Amino acid sequence: MKSYDLLSRRTSSHLNAVVVSVNYRLAPRYHFPVQFEDVYSVTKFFLQSSVLSQYGVDPQRVCVAGDSAGGNLAAAVAQQLLEDSEVKTKLKVQALIYPALQTLDLNLPSYQQNQNMPILSKSLMVRFWSEYFTSDPSLREAMSSNRHVPAKWGHLFQFVNWSALLPDQLKKDHVYTSPVFGSPALAKKYPGFLDPRAAPLLAAEAQLRGLPPTYILTCEHDVLRDDGVMYATRLRAAGVPLTHEHAEDGFHGALIFVSSPNDMPVGHRLMSRYLQWLEEHL
Repeated sequence: MKSYDLLSRRTSSHLNAVVVSVNYRLAPRYHFPVQFEDVYSVTKFFLQSSVLSQYGVDPQRVCVAGDSAGGNLAAAVAQQLLEDSEVKTKLKVQALIYPALQTLDLNLPSYQQNQNMPILSKSLMVRFWSEYFTSDPSLREAMSSNRHVPAKWGHLFQFVNWSALLPDQLKKDHVYTSPVFGSPALAKKYPGFLDPRAAPLLAAEAQLRGLPPTYILTCEHDVLRDDGVMYATRLRAAGVPLTHEHAEDGFHGALIFVSSPNDMPVGHRLMSRYLQWLEEHL
């Protein structure tokens, strides 16, 4: 996509850095874990000392970053690298731009508040999530009613309990209700939606402690807002150095609207803040 090519080129130019953008295979033609495996294999290959040297990359200054689905993959890759003894190069930082991080609760306050927002509505996000795992419409139907998680996996809701993980200003007048469990058949057929490689927010605290300094951007007018905010809360509790930028006037996809100086000011402002953070921390 032209907008992402521009984002990658601006990042490279501003930081005088090598940027690798992975052309991973997409849903709905391909399903999880193909996308994760694509980006992880590229990352693991690139982190070899011989490859880093070939491209003139300082092994002490490597970052993974992504927005939306890319933020999901960047977070999952950062977690997986901690478990991979074959990878000797450590990430210096990670940057997650309005990331999608969990599949369990698709009725968070941000989903309710922004359910009809342009670019990414609640129904479209539910469709994206379900098609990430299968073309079977039964999963989308269950996700639409927020009844896709079986009772056996109910313990995972502690990692997405917005009543404990969101600040009061984002809870607003929303009232937390206990999850309504679904049939175990869907989870048995499509276990990916319970996998931290697809939903990094489901990782236990012990898996978060070794993560590098992290930048998270969340936007007020975005169904995925609460995913990023809850991850920020959990990373902070795990002792991960964190910068959480919340844009009150931001919306999902804001950073791709920066192809010319006349584009939306919020996109240019958030792009500048993101690049400034990378410049200061890499």
